[in-house]
Amino acid sequence: MKSNLRKILGAMLLGVCVYFALALYSGVDKIRESLSHFHYEAFAAACGLAFGNYVLRFLKWEFYLARLEIRNVPKLDSFLTFLSGFVLTVTPGKVGEVFKSLVLFETYQIPMTKTAPIVVAERATDVLGIVVLIVFGSLGLSGGLVWAGVGTGLVLALLVVVANRKLSLGMIQLVARLPGRVGKMAPKLEAAYESLATMLKPRNLVVPSVLSAAAWMLECLALWVILKGFGRDTGVPLSTFFYATSTLVGAIVPVPGGLGVTESALMGQMTEIGHVEQGIATAAMILVRFATLWFAVIVGFVALSWMKRRHPGLLAKDEKKPT
Repeated sequence: MKSNLRKILGAMLLGVCVYFALALYSGVDKIRESLSHFHYEAFAAACGLAFGNYVLRFLKWEFYLARLEIRNVPKLDSFLTFLSGFVLTVTPGKVGEVFKSLVLFETYQIPMTKTAPIVVAERATDVLGIVVLIVFGSLGLSGGLVWAGVGTGLVLALLVVVANRKLSLGMIQLVARLPGRVGKMAPKLEAAYESLATMLKPRNLVVPSVLSAAAWMLECLALWVILKGFGRDTGVPLSTFFYATSTLVGAIVPVPGGLGVTESALMGQMTEIGHVEQGIATAAMILVRFATLWFAVIVGFVALSWMKRRHPGLLAKDEKKPT
């Protein structure tokens, strides 16, 4: 856990550097002037919308657990476990959210190989949901559909591989022939594949994708609300387009939490397409990232602390290693 904390602190430091650099680029005085006219209740509303996103995505988590026939986890513990994954949300592709699989293993002895693929399924359906939002938000705009096509292509490639059992198991057998620890991972990869294949069946994609679209729409609205707090009404479709495309870009590029990539894309679109002043665009970007990304990390730590109080042995040093 200490190594993970170092990664989180490193990502936070990177975030501070990114925001400081963008603030200098935009002009600190312009940002200060913009914030002096900002209605801060809009920031509180944005945090509330972000939390609504977490609740809807928790319903997706529950959907997947049910499909894997994992029914012995009480709803409160399941909710806290899901939220605890946000502790490592500032990892490339949010793969650190597999941390919640470790929590389930240590509290309910559910093998990580069974639940870790949920993270892959979550990301796949998140991309499908975000693609829907980009299409909704574009409404005649060019550029967004390119990223939508890239994201859709990646998801479709994953679905094709997973759907072809012979191809997937053949790839795992290739891994088994490799020397050392990599080759020994093959049995766990095969167990993980069985879970992933179940979750990515066509009948198990519709509900999670709808939940994803609704969940990320709430965070798109968080950007709209913050811009309203600055007295700028970009419209819901345009705000949706800005937030969804920048989120997709940040998810595709393998940097912690999309740091630097998401921010640049979001600012660029607000100023060039939305004609939002540079100072307001920078301030709005920083506020919406705090209301979504960093607020999620805080929520994750609170949930993990609560979970540790309910299960004192969680993450104890003398616990046996997960399988």
